[in-house]
Amino acid sequence: MIIDSFISSTKKESTKKNDPKKNSEKPIRSLVKAFSWRLVGTIDTMIISWFITGKLTMALSIGSIEVITKMILYYGHERIWNLIKWRKQ
Repeated sequence: MIIDSFISSTKKESTKKNDPKKNSEKPIRSLVKAFSWRLVGTIDTMIISWFITGKLTMALSIGSIEVITKMILYYGHERIWNLIKWRKQ
């Protein structure tokens, strides 16, 4: 079932490749990706910080600061890469 869905979506996408607007992501998609990735990244940072410092409060402090800065940086990075035509079809 999953493979069939993937194959049918790939076939649909191949017919849309001629439209340059279909090849770029909308800003909202980049924003949602930034939030989901930061959730994973922040949990990772908190766990590593906890192991290094041995203090849960310090780990939570580090994680709460980096979650904001990394989302902003990721979103900007995504939007810049969306402007670059290299290796896009």
